[in-house]
Amino acid sequence: MKHDDPLLRIIACPIDKGQLTLLLPEEFLYNPRLHRRYPIIDGIPQLLPSSGARVPDDEHERILRRMSP
Repeated sequence: MKHDDPLLRIIACPIDKGQLTLLLPEEFLYNPRLHRRYPIIDGIPQLLPSSGARVPDDEHERILRRMSP
């Protein structure tokens, strides 16, 4: 998956239905509102609520810094 993938415009968090952010090179989708990340396995986003993992506050802060321009 790449940042310009059209799929990114339509996929949403399975919990709050909000937009997700693609983070590379780790290849996961992130929901900053819920501090949850969803893996991408073999190019396929794993978007079941149970596939998401809550990230600790310190990791959340690092991710937010990476997301900021």
